[in-house]
Amino acid sequence: MKVRGLLISVLLLAGLSGLIYWSNERERTKENEPDPDAPPNIVEVEEGSIARLEIQQGSEAAVVLEKSDDGEWKLTSPEPLAADKSAADSLASTLAVLESNRLVEESAADLASYGLDSPGLVVSATQSDGAALKLLVGDETPTGSNFFAKLENDSRIFTLPSYNKTSLEKTPWDLRDKRLLTFDSGKLSRINLSAKGDTVEIGKNAQNEWQIVSPKPMRADGGIVEQLISRLSDAKMDSNMTADDLKQAASTFRSATRVAVAKVTGASGEQELEVRKTGDGDYYARSSVVEGVYKVTNVVGEGVGKGLADLRNKKLFDFGFSEPAVIEIRDGGKTSVYEKKDDKWLRDGVEMDSVKVRVLIDELRDLSADSFPESGFTEPHFEARVVTEDGQREEKVLISKRGDEFFAKREGEPSIYAIKAVDADRLQAVAEDIKEPAPAEEEPEEE
Repeated sequence: MKVRGLLISVLLLAGLSGLIYWSNERERTKENEPDPDAPPNIVEVEEGSIARLEIQQGSEAAVVLEKSDDGEWKLTSPEPLAADKSAADSLASTLAVLESNRLVEESAADLASYGLDSPGLVVSATQSDGAALKLLVGDETPTGSNFFAKLENDSRIFTLPSYNKTSLEKTPWDLRDKRLLTFDSGKLSRINLSAKGDTVEIGKNAQNEWQIVSPKPMRADGGIVEQLISRLSDAKMDSNMTADDLKQAASTFRSATRVAVAKVTGASGEQELEVRKTGDGDYYARSSVVEGVYKVTNVVGEGVGKGLADLRNKKLFDFGFSEPAVIEIRDGGKTSVYEKKDDKWLRDGVEMDSVKVRVLIDELRDLSADSFPESGFTEPHFEARVVTEDGQREEKVLISKRGDEFFAKREGEPSIYAIKAVDADRLQAVAEDIKEPAPAEEEPEEE
């Protein structure tokens, strides 16, 4: 009896397990199936197959977008313009799978009652294989928030959510490429900037680093140059400009004060942008790439107004985050050389306090100019030389003192850097403080 009962229990458990598995599989299958009660899509085509789009709003000129074989969109009507790829792709994506709220009629005889006999919005699409569709959008529904819509060759009438209608009724202004400069940031070779009374030419050196070429060779602050490139790349027409704003922009530009003229040279040739500022603090720009004058953001306007001093590298050392392998300090008649062996720093073969050496490295790394005087450097009284672990960089900085002022030069370069007295004094004090590590305290013996 016990065996029989056990067998029955096993069979019941197996059956219950199978029922649970079947139920779970059914739920998973249902999740992957479309909801039978969901309203049908008005349009359902492959987004990538759409090669041409046409938007007709009332009596306005049709807006036509065409996609080339390389996937680039262009506005061809009402005037030829470069298109904003993101905006064009978004429009095609919305139309490709266009959802409805509900199916109103399977076969409508009277289109006029829905405003579809003379629709306010007509969106046509042509696919790469020549297949075409035309969407008609009519009146708003009595309850609002939806519009009646149908395909030209489909007898069914649907309600279209207002947000989908908004996504489709685009103007040339909405769809045009609003970039004022179209260069590839990674392929720039030269920048000419006139701002703050300075004219500066910046180019790439043999190490592919930005350097100031004119008015004379100088080290450039790579981070500031990259920020300048980013601001130029971000120069776009203000999307909030109205038709009246666009008409008034040229006059506003003429009466505004020039902030900067930037020329960039790259794979696409030379492009130029001139930025001016109004008395109200607004910025307007004119580009060699597109016709007209356009308002730009304050971030762009302020970002391009860089003079020579802004673009120069203020750091005395360039080793940055590279680790030094050798540090040589000459303070007056005393010279100290620190060499890194594994994780230890040695001076004349004797281990030094690595924490104090690390403080010295940080001071050298952060040593910066306060200004760039034309003269003032005399005989150096303090020198620091750094060789990086990879052996790719060796730098030497010399510091002189005249009265209460400190001046520095990089070996082999003519530029003079004025540094703050507090920074010079701290560097000297940190260098003097490097000693052997304190002996470890012995732990008392347990009794």
